[in-house]
Amino acid sequence: MSTGTDMRDGTRPSGGPAAIRVGTRGSALAMTQTTTVAERVAELAELPYELVRIRTEGDVLRGSLSQIGGTGVFVAALRDALLEERCDIAVHSLKDLPTLPAPGLTVASVPEREDVRDALCARDGLTLATLPDGARVGTGSPRRAAQLRAARPGLDVVDIRGNVDTRLGRVAGLVIGAPGDLDAVVLAAAGLRRLGRDDAITELIDTDVMLPAPGQGALAVECREADTTPGMREALAAYDHAPTRLAVTAERAVLLQLEAGCSAPIGALAHLRGDQLALEAVVCSLDGRSILRLTRSAPATDATAAARLGLGLAEDLLAAGAADIAPLSS
Repeated sequence: MSTGTDMRDGTRPSGGPAAIRVGTRGSALAMTQTTTVAERVAELAELPYELVRIRTEGDVLRGSLSQIGGTGVFVAALRDALLEERCDIAVHSLKDLPTLPAPGLTVASVPEREDVRDALCARDGLTLATLPDGARVGTGSPRRAAQLRAARPGLDVVDIRGNVDTRLGRVAGLVIGAPGDLDAVVLAAAGLRRLGRDDAITELIDTDVMLPAPGQGALAVECREADTTPGMREALAAYDHAPTRLAVTAERAVLLQLEAGCSAPIGALAHLRGDQLALEAVVCSLDGRSILRLTRSAPATDATAAARLGLGLAEDLLAAGAADIAPLSS
């Protein structure tokens, strides 16, 4: 049975089998996600594990994600820790990963995905349809903001930052003693569920209304390409979930081909239908007044075919005028 302890400096302990050092951000959500992954990988590898906390620029800088460099600011420090051999694997929210791979690193495992949907957390049990005009709804995502404005033009969409508890505290009546200056916030259902905060969800927003970010609800386990730790790579391969990897590969290929950053107003969702991989993507103007939504499918053979599907749908979007609708430069 594998055991885990918290280790801050990334140095290896002496004596006993070499523990798998698992890099993580220090937020409650990151620690919860990472611990779940670490326990499973350690169990499969029959090795103990150690958590290595890494502080990222995204945890320090203030301002909107677009101002501080997009969601990639949460990834860079973890990748540096891997390359400097301060940890052996790093766990990321896959939607935060830049679309281009990091030299020397590989995503060795994509575990089975959680709920892909966005969740509305509103005062008084309100839903997107029942929020009154003028209601203040917070989100830090241009994608969510644009689709909120498209679905409910009368809402006042407010840019916010902070961890899950901080954001929930902005909703009137949800957290005692918190500011409560908003009527609702929109967060990823997967994160709320991993933290056991399902009770805060007043509506799971249908993907017909709000397509998720590419890779939303999925995790990525990254390691060094050259790492030969006995048992670890085999454990990561066994932990990989092929349907999830195919889906997120197609979704992220849309972003790559559109040359869009992780915070662009773009959503994408793929899923298996028998032997076919169906992909849908949306490109929005920031004000939500212009939306382009297209679909495409292809045989679900392998990751290369999934990537081709995403690239092809991105070309369809560009041909239909996506670059005139949204800011697509990374």
